[in-house]
Amino acid sequence: MRERIAHICSLLPKTGVFADVGCDHGYMAAYMLENGLCERAYISDISAESLRKAETLLKAYIEEGRCVPVVCDGLDGLPRPCDFVLIAGMGGEEIVKILERAYIPPRFLFQPMKNAEKLRRFLVLAGARIERDFTFSERDRRRKYYDIISGTAAVGDVYTEREFRFGRDNLNGNSPYPFLFYAKEELEKTEARLALVREGKARAALMQRKRELEEAIDEAQRNL
Repeated sequence: MRERIAHICSLLPKTGVFADVGCDHGYMAAYMLENGLCERAYISDISAESLRKAETLLKAYIEEGRCVPVVCDGLDGLPRPCDFVLIAGMGGEEIVKILERAYIPPRFLFQPMKNAEKLRRFLVLAGARIERDFTFSERDRRRKYYDIISGTAAVGDVYTEREFRFGRDNLNGNSPYPFLFYAKEELEKTEARLALVREGKARAALMQRKRELEEAIDEAQRNL
């Protein structure tokens, strides 16, 4: 099991009906079922061919009726609402589109591959409460960084602009270290680009990005 998937599995709670949307090989549903963390699991993918990989892994649970494979787009073909929904490995904009068409699950864990800021904004403006929001990393040939955003549909939340951009837990000291590695790497890349861009809108955008990264790094370091 890849480090990214293992880390996500370690964050999954016990629940009733679990759904893994865009389930890929089905590893996370297998983890939930093997460890008695859910009563029933739904695995879904928009492609029947892609879903077969997970069906092969989860064949015994499917035959028992504890795992239900569904070919559908997002949450469209799943029971409403599932108690806990996992969406990992999609872009933040794609996750937003899925939720806009359906609903915000009672409890959720999302791992966007990009555009995490857009997903945070959507969730908070829709009245959800974000309980965990942090960056983690894994080492392949180079270090890779991923965001985790988990919470609940009810209660509501308030975020600052910087928290929208970089993630609350990364800034408040709850999970600073992978984020600091990421932010410092991004700052170095931004400074390298600035050395090549002398004027115009592109330079102004890079200067703004540099300031934002520096401020986020300062805040995260103050809260260590």
